[in-house]
Amino acid sequence: MIRPNRINPTRKVDSKNPIHCQNLTASPNGRSQSQAKHRTKEDIPVFDSIFQNLFNALQWGSFYSLIALGYTLVYGVLRLINFAHGDIFMVGAYIAFFLSIFFFKGELALSGSTTLVLVIPLTMILTSICGVTLERIAYRPLRRKGANRLYVVITALMCGLILENGNLAFLGASRKSFPELIDKVVYKFGAVSMTNLKIWVVLSSIIVFFILNAFITKTKIGMAMRAISYDKFAIPLMGIPIDTIIVVTFVLGSSLAGLAGILFAMSYPVLDPFMGALIGWKAFIAAVVGGIGDIKGAFVGGFLLGIVEIMAVAIFPSTFRDLIAFSILLMILVVKPTGLFGIAKSTKI
Repeated sequence: MIRPNRINPTRKVDSKNPIHCQNLTASPNGRSQSQAKHRTKEDIPVFDSIFQNLFNALQWGSFYSLIALGYTLVYGVLRLINFAHGDIFMVGAYIAFFLSIFFFKGELALSGSTTLVLVIPLTMILTSICGVTLERIAYRPLRRKGANRLYVVITALMCGLILENGNLAFLGASRKSFPELIDKVVYKFGAVSMTNLKIWVVLSSIIVFFILNAFITKTKIGMAMRAISYDKFAIPLMGIPIDTIIVVTFVLGSSLAGLAGILFAMSYPVLDPFMGALIGWKAFIAAVVGGIGDIKGAFVGGFLLGIVEIMAVAIFPSTFRDLIAFSILLMILVVKPTGLFGIAKSTKI
């Protein structure tokens, strides 16, 4: 079966190379990387450069926000920091990869758009199963035995290491190249360029946030989740099944991580077993800065981290990115230790 060419013939872009994809954004006028290095400040107006970097920051902020929402959901209900959440993001990216290969390049040979429509819900479902499995095997026994939070945190770290090294053992250290499911279209507004994929990434994170916020505030399960975070000892007396609510929480958080894995793999199509470690830690920091336990804070914190990182790279050498970004976030926590939207809680004795 012959499929139409999905690559714009006027743009020779290696979609399997994330560095090349980033260079396309860095050269909004379509010039090569070597030409971009010799551009003068007059080539790109200051405001256009700011808007270009801001849009790039929104894309990275979308990744951080989707992962941070999973962190804050679990913490809000269980007061548990699920440090394996970044590796669940990695699992979601790999699940999307194998599903895409099966539907797109296998015997079915479906179109890219049809494959994407099938891959997104299936990946979210399978990733949520992975998260629920961790909860049932690792976290629930400790919770029922009344284990100290320190042991639960150590267990979460070990679960993350198991996912990383299990991937490394069974799939090997070689990187996987995610197939290009949709044609990339570049939109230009003056010197500012953006692709349809970046627009969809940003819009997806915003839509997911509003849906999640409506679920938490308008549904009975959402109200039960908030009630458990307020007083988990009184909830069983009201007939609310805590274990069921906790499972729903892990389903929501893990599915969001799976969605982030799909969007990240499509944007930067090179996968490796340790891809979730650093981005997971950054998303956790974003959740803390926004106010962990508050979904609005996690959402804003993710975008804030993305903006700080990209703007730091635009002004300073790229090696200063994490140093400057984390220094600014640290100053925010020094001024407001509970985060931007967090509220200090007192414990009754």
